[in-house]
Amino acid sequence: MSDVVAEALRSTPVVDGHNDLPVALRARSGYSVEGLADGRPDLHTDLPRLRAGGVGAQFWSVYVSSELPEPEAVVATLEQIDAVYRLVARYPEALRMAYTAADVEKSFADGRIASLLGVEGGHSLAESPGVLRSYARLGVRYVTLTHNDNTSWADSATDEPGVGGLDDTGRAIVADLNRTGILVDLSHVAESTQRAALTASTAPVLFSHSSARALNDHPRNVTDPVLELLRDNGGVLQLTFVPYFISAQVAEWAEELQAERERLGLAADTWRWPRAPRPGEDPATVAEEHADLFDTSPDDRLRRWLEAHPRPEVTVAEVADHVEHARDVAGVDHIGLGGDYDGVDHQPAGLADVSGYPVLLGELAGRGWSRTELEALTGRNVLRVLRAAEEAATEPLWPTAPLR
Repeated sequence: MSDVVAEALRSTPVVDGHNDLPVALRARSGYSVEGLADGRPDLHTDLPRLRAGGVGAQFWSVYVSSELPEPEAVVATLEQIDAVYRLVARYPEALRMAYTAADVEKSFADGRIASLLGVEGGHSLAESPGVLRSYARLGVRYVTLTHNDNTSWADSATDEPGVGGLDDTGRAIVADLNRTGILVDLSHVAESTQRAALTASTAPVLFSHSSARALNDHPRNVTDPVLELLRDNGGVLQLTFVPYFISAQVAEWAEELQAERERLGLAADTWRWPRAPRPGEDPATVAEEHADLFDTSPDDRLRRWLEAHPRPEVTVAEVADHVEHARDVAGVDHIGLGGDYDGVDHQPAGLADVSGYPVLLGELAGRGWSRTELEALTGRNVLRVLRAAEEAATEPLWPTAPLR
């Protein structure tokens, strides 16, 4: 690790915008949080690798499937939030709940990794102001307005246009988020929704895990005009490492793989929403029930195609290209990092797990980035936005002290 990277991480650790460990624990372990201190090679995330990666604060995504009926989504989201609290309680020497920018800074000073909550998808609100306020009281610090499917009040980037961005209910939800100090997260939403939310929000917004559309025309990425609006809003784009978003070649390969699966009459996707343990049920029993979700051995016919069409690898340099493009358009004060670890099956070479952040920072340092610029990227910008949301809140509802 270069001196400039080491110095940047000592002063301003990585504040990552999106990690799907909670749902990975639900599916792989029946929500057991054991083993993370010793290393979990079946995951992208464990405590030793968070430390190695210089992670000082993590927004844990409490994602639930947008295919669930909204009342079920609320229950599942509460289960996800509970998983984060149990995770932190199990490893108090390493983790601490955080609800404010000051909490994050205090946790870092005390040698703990600050743990924040992000709800990934407005379906988890079930159009209920009471549910939104309850999440705020539990410490949720951002809500992504949609996931892969539209809500009745907001359009997703990966669904057909519905309400043309945000309708009146959607604008009211943005106002409620501003009022309670919860960040509006615009990853996953359509450009029309991004523009509408940027107009409606009275506080800076966040993209928790997206990249630059100018470099790869993927619907989950952000266009240059929206990056300019984000700069004017004061918000932050936390650039992600997801290969499909970084590389057009990988995105094309994925489309070809899907076409081959369809040609062979194979299921499009083996993923299904995993159930949580019932009262008194052994988590290991539930994990065994879901074991097939992680069986990556392909059908013999598909194996032949994969041997002839290997997955392209994304490089750290390609990720750095997205970071630099966003810096050039929005400015160095409006970028951050959101790796999406444990939310995808494969990450770029050199960034395979949460220990990889120094590798990316080293690439940027080699391109001439200063310590101050690296500090802006790793955490300073996101903490500024978090603090701005706190200051703009007229009805702050987050807990007043971190869990010890």
